[in-house]
Amino acid sequence: MIGAGLAGSLLAILLSRRGWRITVYERRGDPRVKGYESGRSINLALAERGRHALRVAGVEEAVMRQAVMMRGRMIHGLDGSLQLQRYGRDDSEAIWSVHRADLNVALLEAAQRAGATIHFHRRLHTVDFDAGTARLIDDRDDQPEDIRFSTLVGSDGAGSALRAEMVRKAGFGERTDFLDHSYKELTIPPGADGGFRIEANALHIWPRGRYMCIALPNDEGTFTVTVFLPNHPVPGTDDPSFASVRSGREVHALFARDFADALPLIPDLERDWERHPPGLLGTLYLDRWHLDGRAVLLGDAAHAMVPFHGQGMNCAFEDCVALAEALDRHVPPSVPPGLARRALERAFAAFEAERKPNAAAIQSMALENYVEMRDRVDDPDFLLQRELERALQERHPQRFVPHYAMVTFMRIPYAVALQRSEVQREILVEATRGRHDLAGIDWEALAATVHARLPMLAQAR
Repeated sequence: MIGAGLAGSLLAILLSRRGWRITVYERRGDPRVKGYESGRSINLALAERGRHALRVAGVEEAVMRQAVMMRGRMIHGLDGSLQLQRYGRDDSEAIWSVHRADLNVALLEAAQRAGATIHFHRRLHTVDFDAGTARLIDDRDDQPEDIRFSTLVGSDGAGSALRAEMVRKAGFGERTDFLDHSYKELTIPPGADGGFRIEANALHIWPRGRYMCIALPNDEGTFTVTVFLPNHPVPGTDDPSFASVRSGREVHALFARDFADALPLIPDLERDWERHPPGLLGTLYLDRWHLDGRAVLLGDAAHAMVPFHGQGMNCAFEDCVALAEALDRHVPPSVPPGLARRALERAFAAFEAERKPNAAAIQSMALENYVEMRDRVDDPDFLLQRELERALQERHPQRFVPHYAMVTFMRIPYAVALQRSEVQREILVEATRGRHDLAGIDWEALAATVHARLPMLAQAR
């Protein structure tokens, strides 16, 4: 396996426990020895799909001890007002903020306990797929290491070195669509008493139309703050951009104008802004994810997405479970060596057929959710649709399941969630068109529409 990040470590646990001999190569150092070298990374939101994978791997309890519940979006108005928009009906429907470094360490340790061998400071350099050999480089001294492999799994993220080798070998139609927005990360430190300085159990959003600021809690009382701005000025507006907000003085002025209640919470705002370059946001598309039985990609290496639905990690963890189960089905323990590659090819093809449409669906929904977060969460039409959505959920719990619930609190395929969400949105928009409230809604006609257009959803509760 190439990459010992979150997905790589989780898959190493799952496969090692099944009896596979797993060796993982990671280009970074061991985070337990020299500190976590994460670079920039948006805070992680753990949802039911990810928690299920952690349960399968036997590590959920250890992870959840360090997670912080987020029961909804705390909307910060330009006038300083606050509004909590719950994600679900109660605290059983929440998401959890987790620290990437702590989660990675927990998974690494569990992978080693399960029997996986992990080598750090090993960067994949080249692969000879025909010979079954690969060269890795230790960047500390530029020393090469040549290895033999039966198959390679790419869990090395959006900049995957294994994907680059696979593309060089066989094409794959690789394409990355970058947003015209980027991001920077900042930190809200704890209060003098070590506690949270704003509401701990919420994902905070400062929506401002074409840009926004968010903050997610960490268990040590801090918040990871992420500012999303256009890369270039938007014609006809005075909206900020990374081209216009470069210096500490300029970012201080931006926060004083648009995120005033956050300004006193970020003491290192100006210094961190000037030190951290913007992070790119993009969506990766590939025609296929595997090279017969010799290599397969998963997680961000196969389908990197923008972070606005909080599903990148959860989707990658689902990939891990799906790949392990595909191997269970198609590669029997007693498969003769001469037939192993063909069996692996069947497993990789089945994994891709199952997961690729679902990855495409959540990539699409993540892009759409950016517009919702930055521009719609405080819009009166959107809020009225949310009110009707909750009412229809109460009246038709087996049919009308809110979009967010299907994606976040359930494990139905992403593609099914997308298809149903599109139908439900049409129903909500049509039923609320021209209205300011729900008075006078024809509930019987609406019920007939729901029953006609939305079949029963087996996993709804």
